[in-house]
Amino acid sequence: MHRFGSNGDNFTFPFVLKCCADLSDIGMGRCVHGVSLRAGCELDMYVGTSLMDMYVKCGELSSARKLFDTTSERDASSWNALINGYMKVGDIGAAESLFRRMPCKNIVSWTALVSGYTQNGLADKALSVFDEMLREESEIKPNWVTVMSILPACAHSAALDRGRHIHDYTRRTGLDSNPLIQIALAAMYAKCGSLVDARRCFFNLKAGERTSVAWNTMITAYASHGYGTEAVSAFEEMIESGVRPDDITFTGLLSGCSHSGLIDAGLMYFYNMQTVYSVEPKVEHYACVVDLLGRAGRLVEAKELIGRMPMKAGPSIWGALLAASRKNRNLEIAEMAARELFVLEPENSGNYVLLSNMYAEAGKWKEVDNLRAALKSQGMKKSPGGSWIEVNGKAHLFLGGDTSHPQAKEIYLLLEDLPSKIKAAGYMPDTSFALHDVSEEEKEQNLTTHSEKLAIAFGLLNTNPGVALRVTKNLRICGDCHTAIKFISKIYQREIIVRDVNRFHHFKDGSCSCRDYW
Repeated sequence: MHRFGSNGDNFTFPFVLKCCADLSDIGMGRCVHGVSLRAGCELDMYVGTSLMDMYVKCGELSSARKLFDTTSERDASSWNALINGYMKVGDIGAAESLFRRMPCKNIVSWTALVSGYTQNGLADKALSVFDEMLREESEIKPNWVTVMSILPACAHSAALDRGRHIHDYTRRTGLDSNPLIQIALAAMYAKCGSLVDARRCFFNLKAGERTSVAWNTMITAYASHGYGTEAVSAFEEMIESGVRPDDITFTGLLSGCSHSGLIDAGLMYFYNMQTVYSVEPKVEHYACVVDLLGRAGRLVEAKELIGRMPMKAGPSIWGALLAASRKNRNLEIAEMAARELFVLEPENSGNYVLLSNMYAEAGKWKEVDNLRAALKSQGMKKSPGGSWIEVNGKAHLFLGGDTSHPQAKEIYLLLEDLPSKIKAAGYMPDTSFALHDVSEEEKEQNLTTHSEKLAIAFGLLNTNPGVALRVTKNLRICGDCHTAIKFISKIYQREIIVRDVNRFHHFKDGSCSCRDYW
């Protein structure tokens, strides 16, 4: 158009600016802005909104805000674009301020707030806004996009009851007929610990609606719950149905193989990724295979694989090797992995603590003191273990040794009686997971007050017999707690589902779904 002498008009510019936004081409976007100025179109409401949207999507929030502040005529789209932009960069206060000032909010405005809170890890705020939309007096009700935005907030906070209420809402309004909603519900249920409900949502989809996203959701769900054989079966069904796998598929598949000890299958799929399925292995795939080999005690092979990688190994790779070294008590490889991690993520205290515990087990107290001094000099502290449990729709958080809960007295009374009960059933405390510079008696006492045990004790006190307990922990569950919970599940005849930072553990009748392979 330019070459033929036509600059375009207020109908042309919005389409061109949308393309600039989609391509993140800020240079071209600025050029179009200049042309629109010369054409006298900048003050046109649709052109102005398109310019703001383009600047937001290209990461130029200050330019978008400047344009917003100088525009006299604004429609809802311009407000929404800016709210989305502030949420994207984590400036929650600015987004909230705009939302409050907005003269006429629409469904996009409300959804932008819900989505923004969810993306920034503010699950409680997202759920609160969603509840506000559900009130009888609210003129604007959630649509399918709002529901898609709120379900990850339920998953983030392990709020299964809230997720089920939202599922009920989609049934009442007919939104559950949307296959994207069913897939999002499956993901939410899987992350909240209910694999049965996740499977039900997946099987509600018609064959033609089972896209790669749907299959990936189920493969990843099986993997995180430790059902590696089911993850492999789902993958094979996916291939048979004609759906092509992608890099996300293989991350879930390899993770499932790793968590279930399917070493040969995992290695076969990894080496077939590129040749059979035309998927280029990425860092996360190598991390899964390092984890796969490491869990099986094949640490030398894992180390050699890292040396053959076509890309630089990142924290996920060295972290997997360090964890495997801890499990297999290989101090030499642990030291090598830890040295790399100290450089790659110097602020992660967990790496220092893990290596320090290994030194303590080996009786290398000088090295323990050196690591503690390094932690102190850098102003780092060990991340406190925290666990939360949802009872009657309300989440209760517990920290290790916490006595601040209103029911702390009853919780600690139950925990005082617990060791004798589970010891009678065969439990032996593993004090290697407690502090190393205190007496054995103190070590056992420290183990009793781990956050997951406090959460489980609270659940036992406040739920009816037979009700499953679902606990979420911010760190990896410790070996002693894993053993103790198996006995608790048998003595109290409860199913206990613990979601730690790596995966789910389903405890029932004295055994765990991981079969102690973790």
